[in-house]
Amino acid sequence: MAFVVTESCIRCKYTDCVEVCPVDCFHAGPNMLVIDPDECIDCTLCETECPVDAIYSEDDVPESQRQFIDLNAELAKDWPVLSEKIDAPEDADDWMDTPDKLQYLER
Repeated sequence: MAFVVTESCIRCKYTDCVEVCPVDCFHAGPNMLVIDPDECIDCTLCETECPVDAIYSEDDVPESQRQFIDLNAELAKDWPVLSEKIDAPEDADDWMDTPDKLQYLER
């Protein structure tokens, strides 16, 4: 079982989670992070660090966000590893409470 980054991360891309991760399982895309399920060690540290509550244990991903399980695995193969915290986009706070952000995902 791995942890999964869901829709709330899109256009926010806060990297507090990366800073506490003991392994290199986070991958950064243009406007979202994903977790490589093969690298995640289920340590739970990232989940509480996410300021937009975008990270869930695979078993706890809300039904409406289940497509992100496969999306994390797929995109982690293409996006580079991110192993240290970087600045969030300047408008991240503006996107924090926006629903239905999958349409804004940049691959």
